[in-house]
Formats: sequence, C-alpha cells, structure tokens
Amino acid sequence: MKSVTIYTTDPCARCGKVKAMLDRHGIAFDEVNLAKDPDGRAELAARTGLMTFPQVVIGETTIGGLDDLERAEAQGRLVELVRS
Repeated sequence: MKSVTIYTTDPCARCGKVKAMLDRHGIAFDEVNLAKDPDGRAELAARTGLMTFPQVVIGETTIGGLDDLERAEAQGRLVELVRS
C-alpha cells in the first residue's frame, strides 16, 4: 500500500472532509499541518503547483484536493490509487 499524506491548514472544513473520507475507506494517512509554517507552504506550492488546502499526495503523486478525491471515490478509483 502506498503512503498517503494530507497537507492541511487551520481552519479548514475541506481538510476535515478529506480525512473523514479516507477514514471511511480505512485508508491510513499522515497529516502535515502547515497553518503556522510559511516556509512549508512555499515548498509545497513549489512542489505541487497548488496553493489550496487540503492537498493529497499518494506515494509520490499529487492527487489534488477534496474535489479530486471525491471524483476518484465516485469513480471507484480511490482504493486503487492507494493499492497500485
């Protein structure tokens, strides 16, 4: 199973929704809260090209945010992304 990392900030309702979705599917994840880490935010934006939260990374692949994860779930690909 690939590692799953969620980059979050506070407050962030969308971050909570992503964590709840992964929990529902029994997918373990690491959370990196960048609320008080401007350097970490800059590094993440440079790495992924995204400035929004949450950001979900599975293995070495940036999946995107809540909308992208919801789309993968609706298409039945969420668990596959973690397993493949």
